[in-house]
Amino acid sequence: MPKIPECDRCQLNPRNPSIVCAVHPVGPDSDRCLDFRPAAEPPKLWAPEETRFVNDELVLEQPTYDGEPVPVPRQRFTLEEKLELLNYHPLFTGRCPHCEMPYSDTETLVHWDCSHCGWIGDTI
Repeated sequence: MPKIPECDRCQLNPRNPSIVCAVHPVGPDSDRCLDFRPAAEPPKLWAPEETRFVNDELVLEQPTYDGEPVPVPRQRFTLEEKLELLNYHPLFTGRCPHCEMPYSDTETLVHWDCSHCGWIGDTI
């Protein structure tokens, strides 16, 4: 017999399309299973106050001050631009993005300018 609706909510369900159940590999003998064990609820994701999850992404709620909504500043960079910065900026790579010369580890840089090729890092 094939799966019954309870199978998807059972602890014994192996989540394998070729096996219905760990106890009944081809399915239960009737429209009701005597070995049904309800699966535990998935753990609720923890989130800081004034946040919530939307499609598994943590989102800030509209902040308020004294009951009035506070405008949220617009992000300077998009997600794609942030990832691009991680891939090429010397702050994260330790190398000039133009000529690939490494920066010295001993000096603390505020301006990421390359003395070798003249690249000027004014993006951040």
